[in-house]
Amino acid sequence: MPITEILFWALSAAAIIAALLVIFSKNPVHSVLWLIVVFFAISGHYVLLNAQFLAIVNMIVYAGAIMVLFLFVIMLMNMNADQEPNKSKWMKIAGVLSGGSLMLLLVASLKNSQAIAGGGDAGIGLIQQLGKTLFSEYVVPFEISSVLFLSAMVGAVILGKKEKNLTEADSTN
Repeated sequence: MPITEILFWALSAAAIIAALLVIFSKNPVHSVLWLIVVFFAISGHYVLLNAQFLAIVNMIVYAGAIMVLFLFVIMLMNMNADQEPNKSKWMKIAGVLSGGSLMLLLVASLKNSQAIAGGGDAGIGLIQQLGKTLFSEYVVPFEISSVLFLSAMVGAVILGKKEKNLTEADSTN
């Protein structure tokens, strides 16, 4: 059994176990921490698929920034299990049935799909190849999007300054 197959099954087991712990954890902070473990396992799958850029972006954006925001929101909301209302058994059954139906639908839709991991160009997910493609074939859309982001930042600064000047003018009157 090759090492990549062992890593795949280990990462898959870690992702599934951590995802189940996200669902069944009573403490919302623990759920967020288990979700971070899920994101790291998914990043490991991206590395196995030779998509290093996606793995790094997944770790930085999702496991880093988004989960920190989730933690801040949970801590600000001060969610306690004591304050949570009791749900009836019918609501729990409806949740299990809807979740099971969704899983059945996903499995049925992916049943006949073909695996794409083995085919294609070997260097397609590498950052070097992505950079070459981005700055050769897609340089104009890339530059247009950078000008769009720059104009959005300038607009946000101008709007922020106007509000600040208006509040200062109101306070002096």
